[in-house]
Amino acid sequence: MRLAGKTAIVTGAASGFGAGIARRFAEEGARVMVADINGAGAGAIAAEIGGLAHQVDVAQDESVAEMVSAARVAFGRIDILVNNAGVTHKPAALEDVTEAEFDRVLGVNAKSVYLTARHIVPLMKEQGSGAILNIASTAGVSPRPRLNWYNASKGWMITATKAMAVELAPFGVRVNALNPVAGETPLLPSFLGEDTPEQRAKFLSTIPMGRFSTPTDLANAALFLCSDEAALITGVGLEVDGGRCI
Repeated sequence: MRLAGKTAIVTGAASGFGAGIARRFAEEGARVMVADINGAGAGAIAAEIGGLAHQVDVAQDESVAEMVSAARVAFGRIDILVNNAGVTHKPAALEDVTEAEFDRVLGVNAKSVYLTARHIVPLMKEQGSGAILNIASTAGVSPRPRLNWYNASKGWMITATKAMAVELAPFGVRVNALNPVAGETPLLPSFLGEDTPEQRAKFLSTIPMGRFSTPTDLANAALFLCSDEAALITGVGLEVDGGRCI
């Protein structure tokens, strides 16, 4: 029960890494808001773990403000924020990615971190404590061709994590990031271009440990970084990648 008495918001929690993190946090005693643009999916996970579902568009300020307000009403305080919601564009030459695709990727992957910070950081400062975890990617550490603007959005997230950590440390707020390698999530086909045995084998050949990441892998790492066991850890970008970035 490493998160007993804690409250948490996990975005993008209706599936994939986010659902795994929400489940793990609940198992360890946290009260969890399962936030996702997929309201029905969020409701299903929340019902499973005894959490609170909330439909949110993390790229829209008004929607994020409503999410935070709902969490405050339900929980009274916000101890943990996991910025997990993320999207990508399909593999393409960088100049062929449309402006709409670019705006969507940067809105969900980067602007969301700014918006949640705007509304939640003041609350954590007032509390004198808090943990923020940004789910970035190995793509921000070791970029892959043809995913240029996705790579850039995750690199932005890693830099934002470090900048936030330095600024918020005096207020008792820790900020870290996880850099997962591609995993068995709804985004996998988009990363691969086409989800075929050949494409999977090609990608797996770049991972020394020979497998994709799983929601459980990410959830266990997230649990540590958001728990009091990591009380002196801030500004870290932790690879959960089976050695891919070595």
